[in-house]
This record gives sequence, structure tokens and C-alpha cells, in this order.
Amino acid sequence: MDLGISGKTAFVAASTGGLGLAVARALAAEGARVAITGRRRERAEEIAAELPGAIAIEADLSTPEGVAAAVERTERELGPIDILVLNGPGPKPGAAAALTADDLASAFETLVRPHHALVSLVLPGMRERRWGRVLAIGSSGVVAPLPNLAVSNTGRAALAAYLKTLAAEVALDAVTVNLLLPGRIGTDRVAELDQAAAKRRGVTVTDIERESLKTIPVRRYGNPEEFGAAAAFLCSAPASYITGVALRCDGGLIRSL
Repeated sequence: MDLGISGKTAFVAASTGGLGLAVARALAAEGARVAITGRRRERAEEIAAELPGAIAIEADLSTPEGVAAAVERTERELGPIDILVLNGPGPKPGAAAALTADDLASAFETLVRPHHALVSLVLPGMRERRWGRVLAIGSSGVVAPLPNLAVSNTGRAALAAYLKTLAAEVALDAVTVNLLLPGRIGTDRVAELDQAAAKRRGVTVTDIERESLKTIPVRRYGNPEEFGAAAAFLCSAPASYITGVALRCDGGLIRSL
């Protein structure tokens, strides 16, 4: 299938590792010009050198200034942004009963505000050109809140609500807005969560992994490449009639429809 994104400009937030990197590589494989962004300049440059037409941008996307500078450079060097992939580091684990006011503020500051800033800068151009893709890398916690991830569950649910509302508002401008929700994908983030769970419960990481596999119908963790392929499709031309959805890439982990 021709995804129809060859020559499109893609901005992938936090793409020097994990799922962001997997999505960036998938988009580049389809011919998109990709801005690799992150705080690790050398790592971003190393990745960009491997991908045709890609550039590396050292950026702190947690600040309005960092967002504005990254978008400006991308559009100056690669052209107007056609595909915006929202992504960022996950917040610390923690129980809902132990949430503080600062934790709630952190959920908004890390999981909503930076993404809103990116959308606000990029969306007007997409609407004017009547073509755009906004895709957020979320979490299955949006559908079924995950134990001991209260900050993540709260912030990601708020982002999902914002994007779902936005999807209907921009649909007539041929801009789609979707979320892609990972389950247990084999990334450093999942490894960190497994390690934290093992320490909290006084068991080994292998014990945690075995328990996790029992909850996944396909009985394995997902590969980042599988997630990247799903993301590339949602950013494609053939996916123009898919908007306002939260698609799960989780091996059947979440049992609801």
C-alpha cells in the first residue's frame, strides 16, 4: 500500500528513543522528511544521519520557547509541517491516594501543555493547506487506568479529551486527529516500570514479566517496529476517514471493545 506521505514533513516529538524513535523511522521509511527532536543532541544527530531527509533538533519541548524554536527550525529547513506526532516522557509512578496538588499540576504541565503548544503552532497551517495529521502517542491507561500510574492516567486522559474535541472541529479541513495507545511494548520505559514494580513488590523483574505476559493474549511484549507501522498508517493518506479515535496497539491487553 502506498501511504501517500512521501515528501511530507513530519515533526516527531521526543524521538531520540522508544516509541517516538520507532514512529520516526517508520515515517522516514515511507519517504517523509522527519525532524528528530530531543534533549540529547548527539543522539538526535546520530539518528538523523541514518534517515534520508531527516534533521536533528536539540529541543526542550517542555517550554513554550523550546516548542517555538523547534517548529520554526523544522519549517525553515524541511517545509511546513504536515504530520505532527505528539510524544513525551512518562511521569513517575504513584498511587492515586498519594497524589498531591503538585502531582496534578505536573500531569497537566508534562502531558497536556507542551502538546497543546505544538498543536497551536502547527494546526493553522494544516487547516489552510487542507491536509494534516495529528497523532498522539498515548497509553492504554486512557481506556483502562493502570495501577500505580495515577499521574499518567490523569494527564493522558485530559490530553485524549482535548484531542477528541479537536478532531471534530478540524475534520472539514481534512485534518485528522488520533491517538495510538501502546500496551506492553519492549521499550526502556516499560523496562523501567517493570523494575519499579519488582522493587515495590520484592520480586524479580523476570517475575513481573511473566505475570505481564499472562495478561496479554498474544503472550509477548510488542515490538517498537509494530507500533511504528500502526502510527505510519494513521498518518497516511489512506487513513483520511479515520479521525477522533484511540487505537490500541496492545496485543489484546485491554479486554474492552
